[in-house]
Amino acid sequence: MDSHDPPASRDIGDDKLTVTALTKLRAPIGGQGIELQQIDYVIGGLSLLRIRIREGRRHTVFDIDAATATAWGEAMLRWGRAHAGAAERAP
Repeated sequence: MDSHDPPASRDIGDDKLTVTALTKLRAPIGGQGIELQQIDYVIGGLSLLRIRIREGRRHTVFDIDAATATAWGEAMLRWGRAHAGAAERAP
C-alpha cells in the first residue's frame, strides 16, 4: 500500500480497538519495512499512531500520541529537506 491507496480498517478481538493501515514503505538501504497504522480504542476514544519497523526477524513497534507524531514528523521533514539533494548525488 502507498499513500494513494484507501485506508483499510480491521477490528481486533472483541472490538476494543480498530487498526487502520495508513502506508507501507521500504527503506532503500537496509530494506527495512516501515508500516504506519492508526490505532483507535473504542473505549475512551484514544487514537494513536503505530509505527512498525521490520528488519529481518526483529520487529520494533511504537504507539505514539499526536503531539509526539507531530514533533517526530516535523523533525524528519526538516532533515529530509536539508538533505534532499543527497540522494541524487549518491553513486
